[in-house]
Amino acid sequence: MRSILPSVSLALSAYISLASAQVAVTTYHNDNLRTGWNPKETILTPLNVNASSFGKLFTCPVDGQIYTQPLYVPGVAIAGKGTHNVVFVATQNDSVYAFDADSNAGANATPLWQAAFANPAKGITPVSSSDVSCGDISPQIGITGTPVIDPVGGTLFVVAKTKEVANGSTTYHQRLHALDITSGAEKFGGPFAIEASVAGNCYPNLNGRVVFSPLHQNQRAGLVLISGVVLVTWASHCDNNPYTGWVMAFQASTGKKLDVFNDAPNMGVVSYECRGGIWQGGAAPAVDPAGYLFLASGNGYFDANDGGSDYGDTVLKLSLTHPSFAVADYFTPNNQASLDDGDTDLGSGGVLVLPNQPGPNPHLAVAAGKDGNIFLLNRDNMGKYNPGGSNQVVQELGNTIGGIWGIPAYFHGQVYFGGAYDSLKAFTLTNGLFGTSPSSQSAANFGYPGPTPSVSSAGASNGIVWAVDISAWGSGGPAVLHAYNAASLAQELYNSGQNAARDQLGPAVKFTVPTIANGKVYVGTGNSLAVFGLLQ
Repeated sequence: MRSILPSVSLALSAYISLASAQVAVTTYHNDNLRTGWNPKETILTPLNVNASSFGKLFTCPVDGQIYTQPLYVPGVAIAGKGTHNVVFVATQNDSVYAFDADSNAGANATPLWQAAFANPAKGITPVSSSDVSCGDISPQIGITGTPVIDPVGGTLFVVAKTKEVANGSTTYHQRLHALDITSGAEKFGGPFAIEASVAGNCYPNLNGRVVFSPLHQNQRAGLVLISGVVLVTWASHCDNNPYTGWVMAFQASTGKKLDVFNDAPNMGVVSYECRGGIWQGGAAPAVDPAGYLFLASGNGYFDANDGGSDYGDTVLKLSLTHPSFAVADYFTPNNQASLDDGDTDLGSGGVLVLPNQPGPNPHLAVAAGKDGNIFLLNRDNMGKYNPGGSNQVVQELGNTIGGIWGIPAYFHGQVYFGGAYDSLKAFTLTNGLFGTSPSSQSAANFGYPGPTPSVSSAGASNGIVWAVDISAWGSGGPAVLHAYNAASLAQELYNSGQNAARDQLGPAVKFTVPTIANGKVYVGTGNSLAVFGLLQ
């Protein structure tokens, strides 16, 4: 297959160079490997990130919950408003915002632009949680998956979900929007209606084809951009049937749908229940340097070991031989049937592709799900399914972390896991293997669903691990931003509760991921974007 990642990496490097060497964060967890690592943070250090010199600088109110990770592009020429460093967020009220990333003073007190896809006066609203009979995302469902930005073309891609009432009838829609990052205007004649079908016997079904349902399918995971192709994935709401796991590819320059893949199109022994949703706690699928796509599916029917096309509770390696998908390899735990029966999804967590490691298996990936087992996989030979155990993988660590609803972060030979009802834990890689116990861990425990950590550093030095405690999401309590010394998680540098009068965040939202760029930390909440940095 052709390699599709390097061209994007080169383009992004060129763009960052043009923008005064500032860092851009244009995709979920910073890069297509999903490391969550910003290695060019020269302002924030373990010496100055403390409650005396670091705190909340300002907030930007929004019209709904921010489930998406904030994205950051420096030096954007905003139409009629000059050049700004810009942070982009999207809400469950179907809005996308562009804010000045450095100040909310004067003209920056309002958004640089806002694109609103809901229009109640015309009967267009977000979908309500009652419409899908699920309180997992409540009270409204609009934009859940983190957008992706093409910095060279200046385009932000995002999927919005709407409920539309006209002439006494109600319909549900999902659309791909391509927005100009300088103005929020639609590009390429968009938006583009998302419709698809594949051969299979799951429902909804039409003449032997499984049909995509805009109501039932939940676009939770972040979007992916690789060499001019936008990739989007779907799961469900509360495991409410009927649903399956979808992956779709769209041409970035036109919005044209190129190909569709479904990971579980055929029902098993229980009618309708095909499942196999791609949740990943909001984590976007990863792309390795060879251009392969890696993702984890949730509980669902599995028969790939018998020549079938169903991949419940599986880490998939997909090739995109433009424009078609193909399963290049996969790994399925030997207890897949019990994971399916117990709703113990492997795919509650995303897949982290590691930079090349020393040792016999240089090309590795990490996966962990609800049961907290860590799988270290050889990307060149993932092992498929072995009913007798998991000795075909490079390494399995059991009972070492809480369940994962997100994705770990990587920094300088360390992998950081934020498990539910567990401390933040670091595991050291040596010659391509994890140590069997954590090399360090935080004193504090995090509740459900656990944090998705991010890391900032100046190369290999001044590493800081950032994590947001979102365990108060169910009660409407505040999120709490934490910062730890990456060399030892036992050393907490800062948390936003230390000076709550100044630094308290808005209501916690599940799957929050902090973004660190050019001396500031951006955190989405239930009603605002909060910006932290060094105090004047």
